[in-house]
Amino acid sequence: MQNQREDKVKIYAMGGVGEIGNNMTVIEINEDIFIVDAGMMHPKDEMFGVDTVIPDITYLEQNRERVKAIFLTHAHNAHIGGIPYLIKKIKAPIYGTTLTLAILEQMLREMKLNKKLKTITIDPDKDVAIGAHRISFFRTTHSIPDTVGLIFHTSQGAIVHTGDFKLDHTPVDGVKFDLSKLTRLGDEGVLCLLSDSKNSERLGHTPSESIVGEKLEDIFYFAEGRVITTLYASNLHRIQQVINAAVQTKRKVALENRYLERIVGIATKLGYIHVPKHTFISLDKIGKISDKETAIITTGPEGDPITPLTRIANHSHKKIEAKANDIFIYASSASPGDEKDVTKAIDDLMRLGVKVVYGESVHVSGHASSEDLKLILELVRPKYFIPIHGEFRLLKAHMDIAGAMGVPLHHVFLIEKGDVVEFSKGEARQTDKVPAGQVLVDGLGVGDVGNIVLRDRRLLAEDGTLIVVVTLGRRTKKILSGPEIITRGFVYVRESEELIEDANNIVTEVLSKALTENVSEWSSLKNGIRDALSRYLYDKTKRRPMILPIIMEI
Repeated sequence: MQNQREDKVKIYAMGGVGEIGNNMTVIEINEDIFIVDAGMMHPKDEMFGVDTVIPDITYLEQNRERVKAIFLTHAHNAHIGGIPYLIKKIKAPIYGTTLTLAILEQMLREMKLNKKLKTITIDPDKDVAIGAHRISFFRTTHSIPDTVGLIFHTSQGAIVHTGDFKLDHTPVDGVKFDLSKLTRLGDEGVLCLLSDSKNSERLGHTPSESIVGEKLEDIFYFAEGRVITTLYASNLHRIQQVINAAVQTKRKVALENRYLERIVGIATKLGYIHVPKHTFISLDKIGKISDKETAIITTGPEGDPITPLTRIANHSHKKIEAKANDIFIYASSASPGDEKDVTKAIDDLMRLGVKVVYGESVHVSGHASSEDLKLILELVRPKYFIPIHGEFRLLKAHMDIAGAMGVPLHHVFLIEKGDVVEFSKGEARQTDKVPAGQVLVDGLGVGDVGNIVLRDRRLLAEDGTLIVVVTLGRRTKKILSGPEIITRGFVYVRESEELIEDANNIVTEVLSKALTENVSEWSSLKNGIRDALSRYLYDKTKRRPMILPIIMEI
């Protein structure tokens, strides 16, 4: 089904390189554009008030008529969380596996965005034809079931995109990574491999998820009280093993969180999670059974494990109060930036007498480590290699792995967002750059929070604000009321009366001088107040609060 003429191929990432999350890779074949994943990422600490970060799709929006399909490798928010924003701008069919589409459709239904959305279910054993192009798939293993990698067949050779993966030879659900398909593909010749880099710095092999199940069974067996497990709601393999351990020790399982209930409900209905009858119990009813018969699985509002951990530890959780004989399992890893919160919460729980189990005994990664990445490179034997899905240091580590496996380093492209790698006559080179970056989502606002707004929020968070209110006479050009100074987050007024009084005098002096010189433009008056106060306050406090003059005329 390929064209007789040579396909023109371009590859670039709109997100997921130089960062964790926001995964979005674009494959251009001739004039057709194919999007692989459309994720989101959690905001960094300095992004005050921002709810979500998504890729900037300006270029794709400008070329929306060329976008032929959106492929989803799996159902993690880092890969599908940007879809609600993408489909408002781009109308293209969405391809995903059964579970991935079910979770996506539930997300869109809650946001009332699922109308007239064309979704097509991927069968990993069958190819799809889109125009003159053939795309095939291969099963992978990850921390969520029903995951796939993609193969774009071009006249120059195959382009392989792994998605997120690990090599789990004893997966919980029995569905193994289809290494045989990659082996055959490697024998035929692969033009370019794009591969998950998130664990590239970790030596050895990533352990199987099944070893966590064995540890969980021991914990549940010896527990004298309740067993409370917090984890990612999307880690369905882990949830299945918690349920298995509870069933074997004759415990009822309560799910705490609506998001978790919805995800587990979808997975159970589709057969990805198996739960014996009468296993689940409402959290409101666990007080009617003994602690030794109780197991609780909990997540945060967005399916994260940290929120319930911290809330239970500081006694702010609405439904769960820690008891001294509880065993608390933190079955996850702390994301970068969250380590302090996790450590503090574990300390606080232990002070209450709660036994906390965490670390590698109850968590294994869903991403391939260095030896697993070597195996993929050995099987695929790509001519060119582009590491994706990771911060720059992780992409660089993956490049070094590829070099050790015989890929010439000048055939490895460490790309930033928007960098275009173009293939012609079987040769690759980095060419131009397409617009790319991050879009900040704050409430209902998409993209209306930029660097200036973040700067103002940072100033407010660091040094507070000082508001000056003054009333002027329109005809007399005199101060009729004020100035009154109101501060928030700057100084404690009762202990800074002299500072506030001096600030009042400075404002009065600035306004009186300006009015004497017949300066009546509000912008000039406000700038004069800001400049004078800013110099004085910094001299006295070494702080720069945000100064907001409010001038009223009567």
